[in-house]
Order: sequence, then structure tokens, then C-alpha cells
Amino acid sequence: MRSTRTNIFYKTILKRVIDFSLALIICILFLSWLIPLLAFLIKLSSKGSVFFLQERTGLNNSAFKIIKFRTMLVNADSDKKQACYKDERITNLGSILRKYSIDELPQIINVLKGDMSFVGPRPHMLFHTDKYTKLNKNFALRGAVLPGITGLAQVMGFRGEIKNEFMLNNRIRYDLYYNKNLSFKLDVFILLKTVQILIMGDSKAKVVAEVNSGKQIV
Repeated sequence: MRSTRTNIFYKTILKRVIDFSLALIICILFLSWLIPLLAFLIKLSSKGSVFFLQERTGLNNSAFKIIKFRTMLVNADSDKKQACYKDERITNLGSILRKYSIDELPQIINVLKGDMSFVGPRPHMLFHTDKYTKLNKNFALRGAVLPGITGLAQVMGFRGEIKNEFMLNNRIRYDLYYNKNLSFKLDVFILLKTVQILIMGDSKAKVVAEVNSGKQIV
């Protein structure tokens, strides 16, 4: 897809205006009362802070602190080990928050700050950025645009824990396609697909999770 003047305007100006406006509306209408409610429940469920702050790789591969609701018991592996299926670190409340992606809502604050967009490649832990870049040099190219709360790779089934090179390479492939073809139309498609997955579930993600082809990443 060739860049048109409309796409260039969207990438450089309009996308940020839409992100900020939408994030502000959500904060006022929903997060203003939802955050205090969930903070109370999280405090009741386990010891530790309400929010989980972690350095992630952002635009141009610079670091920023992502904001999420804490869904795990406080542990020493949080900056190195991705959450996995039946992870014993996840609290009972945390499993519910993760199931419906409610733990991701505070990232709207990251969108307000300009650290993230609603749509873009998902930001990884700094540890994993270094690790995956060594396995595939194209991984670092994902940082050409702002990271997103949701992304093309995620709605195509490549989300969650990266277990092997098949999953890593396909996540990179979809993220780089997004970077190259970023447009208002593509963002709308990804957002609508994300809503569909949240409501109906993602059968494709289940299939991808069962794929064991490719060299295992350890």
C-alpha cells in the first residue's frame, strides 16, 4: 500500500488527536469510577500495589513505564518471565481481569501521556526485546511506531506468551505489515476485531497456542 497524503496526515497528526480525545473521554466517563472500584477489589484479593508498572520498549525502542492493574502475586520474575497458561503467580481476581483484558485499561493513561496508541505493536519487556532481537534482527523494526494497547498481530491470533520461533516470526511479520500500511481504515479494522474477540473469544488464538512447530525459545 502506497502512502497517500491522507495516510501521511493520519500517521503524523490525526492518529494522535484521535488517541488523545478518545482516551480523555474514556478516563472521564469510565476510569474515574472504575479505577477506585477495582483498586478496592485488588487490595482485598492480595497484598501489593494496585497498579503494576514496568519498563517496556516504546517508540524508537526507547523505554517507558507501562501501567496495568496488578494481576499477580508480587514476585521476583515479573521483569523477565511472561505470564503463561495456568501461571501460579496469577491471583483469582487477576485471572478474571486478564480473561476480559480489564488489566490493560490503565494503559489508556499511557495513551494520554503519548507513550502509546490504541493500536500498534504490543510493547515487550526490555529483557525480551534484547532476547528477541538477537533471534530475529527485524524485531527492533517494530519500534518505528508507537506501541499499542491492541495490534494486528494480536487480532490475528499471535498474542500472549511467545513459545517458539513460529510465534515470534509471525508476530514480527504482522507488526511490520502494520507499520508499513498504517492507516485509519486498518486501525478501525483492528479495533473492531478486538471488540469482537473480547465479546466472542478468539478461536484462532487457541489454534495458534497449540502449534508446536519451530524451535522452542528457552
